[in-house]
Amino acid sequence: MTLEHSPVPDDTALIDLVDRLIDGGVVVGGDIVLSLAGVDLVYVGLRLVLAPAHKVSLPGSWRQP
Repeated sequence: MTLEHSPVPDDTALIDLVDRLIDGGVVVGGDIVLSLAGVDLVYVGLRLVLAPAHKVSLPGSWRQP
């Protein structure tokens, strides 16, 4: 028995791709450092989580997923 996967159509809309990413969950992280003369003045750490609300569980949350 062989399984055949249907190829992804070429006309897949951007919204379909974004919907798949968000349904599975995406985490994006980054750091910004503002420095002057080699001295770090400001550090900003960014973390962004995109996921459906029913799939997100926060540490210490009283809600059960």
